[in-house]
Amino acid sequence: MTILPYSVNKKNAWNKFVEDSKQGTFLLDRNFMDYHADRFFDCSLLVYSDDVGEYDNSDDSLIALFPANWVEEEKTVYSHLGLTYGGLITSINITQSEVLRILQKIFLYYHDYLSAKVVIYKPIPYIYSRFPNQEDLYALFRAGAKLHTRGVATVVSVTNPLNMRTLRLRQAKKALEHDFYIERMKEGDNDCLAQYWSVLTNVLQKHHGTIPVHSLDEIMLLMSRFPKQIRLFVVKDTYSKVVAGTIVFETDIVAHIQYIASSPDGRKYGALDLLLRHLCGERYKDKQFIDFGISTEQGGNILNEGLIFQKEGFGGRAVCYDSYRIDLDRNRLLKMSEGAETVTGKKNIKFLDLKALTASYEPELSSNISKVVQSGHYLLGAENAVFESRWSKYIGTKHAVLCANGLDALTLILKAYKYLHKWDDNSEIVVPANTYIATILAVREAGLKPILVEPQLFDYNLHAAQCLKHLSIHTKAILPVHLYGRACDMNIILSFAKEHNLLVIEDAAQAHGAIYQGIRCGNWGDAAAFSFYPGKNLGALGDAGCVVTNDDELAHVVRSMANYGSSKKYYNDYEGVNSRTDEIQAAVLNTKLSRLDSDNAHRRDIAKRYIEGIKNPMIVLPYLPENDEECVWHLFPIRCPNRDVLQSYLKENGVETLIHYPIAPHKQNALRDVLEHGPLPITQRIHAEELSLPISPLLTFEDADYVIDLINRFVDI
Repeated sequence: MTILPYSVNKKNAWNKFVEDSKQGTFLLDRNFMDYHADRFFDCSLLVYSDDVGEYDNSDDSLIALFPANWVEEEKTVYSHLGLTYGGLITSINITQSEVLRILQKIFLYYHDYLSAKVVIYKPIPYIYSRFPNQEDLYALFRAGAKLHTRGVATVVSVTNPLNMRTLRLRQAKKALEHDFYIERMKEGDNDCLAQYWSVLTNVLQKHHGTIPVHSLDEIMLLMSRFPKQIRLFVVKDTYSKVVAGTIVFETDIVAHIQYIASSPDGRKYGALDLLLRHLCGERYKDKQFIDFGISTEQGGNILNEGLIFQKEGFGGRAVCYDSYRIDLDRNRLLKMSEGAETVTGKKNIKFLDLKALTASYEPELSSNISKVVQSGHYLLGAENAVFESRWSKYIGTKHAVLCANGLDALTLILKAYKYLHKWDDNSEIVVPANTYIATILAVREAGLKPILVEPQLFDYNLHAAQCLKHLSIHTKAILPVHLYGRACDMNIILSFAKEHNLLVIEDAAQAHGAIYQGIRCGNWGDAAAFSFYPGKNLGALGDAGCVVTNDDELAHVVRSMANYGSSKKYYNDYEGVNSRTDEIQAAVLNTKLSRLDSDNAHRRDIAKRYIEGIKNPMIVLPYLPENDEECVWHLFPIRCPNRDVLQSYLKENGVETLIHYPIAPHKQNALRDVLEHGPLPITQRIHAEELSLPISPLLTFEDADYVIDLINRFVDI
């Protein structure tokens, strides 16, 4: 989190944030605040979630603003001098925990950089928030704040009004009988404004021994700057003379009435009753609240009960305009957020509960396994044949060949193609640099050279445009990886491969069931490899893998190579390996396959819930594809600049997460000195920031909401 002092080069960023904020109103706009610049020393702050320099152009990580002024002789920061109210300005989806940490940083900033002793904080009243919920009050409590002043305003709730007193209605009727009428000052009508200001000044001097806070010239300037937000409504007599009036500051949801005044004739004949009845009953019916403001006699230290009673006559109720004093004790401030990361009702959410997932297939699963055990046939039997037939039909390919695991599946494809096309050891395979290491190991195991290519940051997948500069006369194939379960842009990849006479081999180990433009992943390229590791969307109870292809010759060679290079027992045509799926694992896959699509649909629902619910600006979320079927959400990857802190925070609150993957392949000791590549900043950023949230067919919406709430509470101090 970064704190920057306000400067004029941040004016546009400030105003844009105010406009979009939870408390958005022109009263917090710099054009309004700067009107007071000659009176106060501005020490306002901007709060960013990322590391941001004073002259950085990007304000994407701006999360809060703090309007404030500094009084040197008092060593005091005021959050509201010159304003009706002050306080923290936040984004709409702010959480209490986030506000706590933001205010902690702000108070420490004033203590450390201004040597401030006190902050006087005046919260923005709830009626001015688009979603009323004053999270800052809890932070003030944690900072040891004490009530400093209490002002009681009278507010009319337009959407839920109280009855207007009969007395006020009679007074309004009297005004009409006396030929009083209401008029809104036209823009630039300074004569009308001057008449009203004279009435106001006389009232304040005679009854309260004071003068308006603003001079006539100042209010003219303000109204010229904000003609659509600051309006004057007056009551005139038959001679068009102003006898009463009020200035109204119009915000999105509140009409804030300022400077109510009436001449002796106006008071005698109910001019204000006529005007306020019009404002409450007609003019501002589209607002949520009409705020009559507070009594200011003796600095607001006493309450004018008569004025409050009169305002209540229009259906008003009390709203407190309090201010708080925070003595900046550094030790107290450092303890403000202790325990803030602890959430009531802590859960225990595993990243993937394999035991529970396996149990959800019972009793059918155990029954099918038992049949295999009792059959006496444990390798290359009926269960293998059934699954290969079902899987090839599901993917849409002519062939499916089971093998021992996903790494073997990919290796066998590459070895078979090397044999069939007579590739030499200098032959190159283009591979995404951010893939799991198995993809690269398969290329090297086949005696080929992996060429690492940066992915796109927005979807983490390989894109054809990135591959062009990596092609050479030795390039034989592109190996796109449908990472995290999201389909690559296969149309463009295939077109690119055809143009450059390259094979396309899909690593579909994480994309069981994903569909791109009506075709399942695995049926786009020349061949594809699947893994059925237990944690996959379709997982066995141990290792298993599969090659799918429409290439008859490739399927024959792969099947033979996986069985010692033999298609007939004891006759070996190729240098093969022992790579087979046993009958028990095939039976497990047959049992689970029927539920794959519905399980994927639930994963999509969880992913959508995460994406719509997580609003923490420190979190980079994956995007929802245009077609839901393009992603099966094997993993739900988020990114966070301080990923390790976030992971620890989630763990402390009962949520298990995993990192996919903490070390990029080119940084692994095993491959560090054998891979040729240029700079890979995107890959390194992904591996430094990625964190996978729980997502599985058994994760409940309630648990997902718990994770969402935790992440929205997370603030990295």
